[in-house]
Amino acid sequence: MFQDFETTADPSHGPARLDALRDEMAREGLDGFFVPRADAHQGEYVADADKRLAWLTGFTGSAGFCLALAEDAGVFVDGRYRVQVRSQVDLGAFTPVNWPEVQPGAWLKDKLPGGGRIGFDAWLHTAGEIEKIEAALEGSGIVLTAADNLVDRLWADRPDPPGGHIRPQPIEFAGRSHGEKREELAAVLREAGQRAAVLTLSDSIAWLLNIRGDDIPHVPIVQGFAILHDDGRVDLFTHPARPAGIGDHFGPEVSLYPEENFETGLVELDGPVRVDKATAPLAVSRILEAAGIAFAWGEDPCLLPKAKKNPVEIQGARAAHLRDAAAMVEFLTWYDATVPAGGLTEIDLVVELESQRRATNMLRDISFETISGSGPNGAIMHYRVTRDSDRALAPGELVVLDSGGQYDDGTTDITRTLPVGEVGAAEREAFTRVLQGMIAISRVRFPKGLAGRDLDPLARYPLWLAHQDFNHGTGHGVGSYLSVHEGPQRLSRTGEVALEPGMILSNEPGYYRDGAFGIRIENLIVVTEAERPEGGDDREMYAFETLTFVPIDRRLIVAGMLNAGERDWLDRYHAEVLEKVAPLLSKPAVRWLTEACAPI
Repeated sequence: MFQDFETTADPSHGPARLDALRDEMAREGLDGFFVPRADAHQGEYVADADKRLAWLTGFTGSAGFCLALAEDAGVFVDGRYRVQVRSQVDLGAFTPVNWPEVQPGAWLKDKLPGGGRIGFDAWLHTAGEIEKIEAALEGSGIVLTAADNLVDRLWADRPDPPGGHIRPQPIEFAGRSHGEKREELAAVLREAGQRAAVLTLSDSIAWLLNIRGDDIPHVPIVQGFAILHDDGRVDLFTHPARPAGIGDHFGPEVSLYPEENFETGLVELDGPVRVDKATAPLAVSRILEAAGIAFAWGEDPCLLPKAKKNPVEIQGARAAHLRDAAAMVEFLTWYDATVPAGGLTEIDLVVELESQRRATNMLRDISFETISGSGPNGAIMHYRVTRDSDRALAPGELVVLDSGGQYDDGTTDITRTLPVGEVGAAEREAFTRVLQGMIAISRVRFPKGLAGRDLDPLARYPLWLAHQDFNHGTGHGVGSYLSVHEGPQRLSRTGEVALEPGMILSNEPGYYRDGAFGIRIENLIVVTEAERPEGGDDREMYAFETLTFVPIDRRLIVAGMLNAGERDWLDRYHAEVLEKVAPLLSKPAVRWLTEACAPI
């Protein structure tokens, strides 16, 4: 199994570890200490060696941080994790804080009215993050102070950092050589009058150098830092124990160094050096500043080129999604045949779905741990089933099944909500509203220059009419055999980057009723240039091409709630699913799919 079901959160250790941290704070003369979820690469997924927040608090979500003070310890989490955090931390020691509604600056001013010193590890926070908090603290007497990482001092059995293989990503999947990419970005630096750019995002480095790795489960990246020079050369600093043999792929213009040499590499640069305030550790700019090397704030030059998939990557995504769809349909055929007998649990679904994916070609891994939440567990947006939490599927419930695969030619992510027998009217009506929002995004045309925040309300409008909403973005960017969550593009209130052709995103509105049920429907989509219909204006417009082809459960749809355009989209979508996926299936699955794709 790619996925295990062990319980990783243990609230019982939290109070003692918090007491030990407070002792270290007192020794250092600190009134508080930041413990973020992030690592030095600001990745959403972190290695075991970097799970400091989970070690201290027990909280295992993919975003958040703890602010530990002498008398208070706030665990800041966003809307995705507000149910989860309360079950994972000792509420006698830690207090969940609704973030971003409550910002750390305001919280600190409330808790420390007399001022104080708050320590933080400058390798785990970006310059932009610290700058924002310091601005909020101005005049409060509270000072942020870079310090040694106090959690690392206490974590006696901290795992070793990752150091697995580095694999080339073949040109047949990457579409462009790393030489072409390096030269293109070097020209950007020369045009800006910059001598080098510091790269700290692992997926940026993987994309630029056409490499993949095994450092993080389910995310095929190589952890490290890189310096891109204005002549196209790259210095890669990574774990010194990497197996040899990647040199032929790199060639003479890419040099490999131990990660411990990164600081030396920085101080030997000629400025100006580009540093991304939003992604690079604050330590990077402070090292350059201390060495007298000029630097300029600027976006990681890999971000937009990586997000805008080239034709080879898009074709790979299409192919990967069809193979993934076949695995999903075989699973759904099994599900409908097995559910009536009863006895299935959440883990049973994960095991069967992974076995179906393993039967497909080119599967490397799952793209994240499958979310299999039935009944009230479905209301936990990023629920992770364990042997302790596993529950049997009960008649009348809904199951949220969010999963994906990592293939050589693409990354998939799909959510389907499934019924366990007959479900109630409230669930079916909410499901239909979620479907209407997903269809709205699928059908939209929009002018060039619009960002995700401009489209996000379309997915929420049907829910808003019923005084309902969901506490996550409508969609995130997706990589090409890279991270299933990729920036900078997103469909959300915070999505400020203009959408451009080639960007792949998820389209996943949902609805969650705490303690009762959850609903989410998710397809992946790619931005395309919209064809101008007869009579349309001569202006540049974009649209979305759907990549995911798996039926949406018609048993959960209140057909009378759909308008003619929505019915037409759904019927055309199901017809296309049948046409594209049936040739890849077993005979029983073809029979199941034919019925599942019948017109609404």
